[in-house]
Amino acid sequence: MNSRRYTMTSLSIVFLALTIMSVSAIGQNAYAAGGGMSLSADCSGSSCDINGTTDRNDEDVTVVVSSGNGIHIVDQLSASDGSFSTTINVSNLYDGTYKIAANQGSSSKYSLNVSVDVSGGSSDSSVSDSTQIGAVTETVEAETTTVTGGLSLTAGGMEGSTTIDVSGTTDRNGDITLKITAPNGNVVSVSQISPSDGSFMATIETGGALWSQDGMYTISAHQGAASNYQTSADVEIIDGHVIPEFGVIAAMILAVAIVSIIVVTAKTRLSLVPRY
Repeated sequence: MNSRRYTMTSLSIVFLALTIMSVSAIGQNAYAAGGGMSLSADCSGSSCDINGTTDRNDEDVTVVVSSGNGIHIVDQLSASDGSFSTTINVSNLYDGTYKIAANQGSSSKYSLNVSVDVSGGSSDSSVSDSTQIGAVTETVEAETTTVTGGLSLTAGGMEGSTTIDVSGTTDRNGDITLKITAPNGNVVSVSQISPSDGSFMATIETGGALWSQDGMYTISAHQGAASNYQTSADVEIIDGHVIPEFGVIAAMILAVAIVSIIVVTAKTRLSLVPRY
């Protein structure tokens, strides 16, 4: 009888662990689905063509060629229409393996490197790497909706984008004040919106020094002094780009799993402590 108690309890724990793992995977896949960078190096003779793509156009791509003897080449490339390219001359480099690194900001999604071999001042290496996983067939949004009384607010954006879409509804006609607060408490911006037919919307750019801190940014909206016309929503920003929140469906799966285990345990009177 005790072994049966242990077995069913163990199964419940395993089920919870698998559920948590599934939920974590959902969050990871949501982050990986959108955006990123690719990098390739195609060498022939004394020259190597460096090419890449990125979904960011707001910051230059830094390309660094290095080896165990130090840094040999540094170049700043503009990301025009989502791509960048340059050509490096390897004829003056010693024999050995050289790392070609490209990064755009501090996010790991925009930091790549490949290695090429040089011998006798020439190379025939052809290598590539990418943080862009597959073809994006579904757009992931980071979105938070808060409703308080007669005022609702939604703030969200495409993963990896540099804009936050703000919208909401109200049953009043007065102007709505929007305030964005950084994770450290500093006010990023304050603006006013006039609702039309009970709704309002705005687009907020996330670039610039005021958005340099990673973390949750709070978008607050209020329409007068009444508490039921004051609300807020949070959007996570990393390296100036929108990051999706933990999925609602994933959270529901975790909640259902926990409730199911509690119900099963209560009905069967399972216990981790054996009874004699």
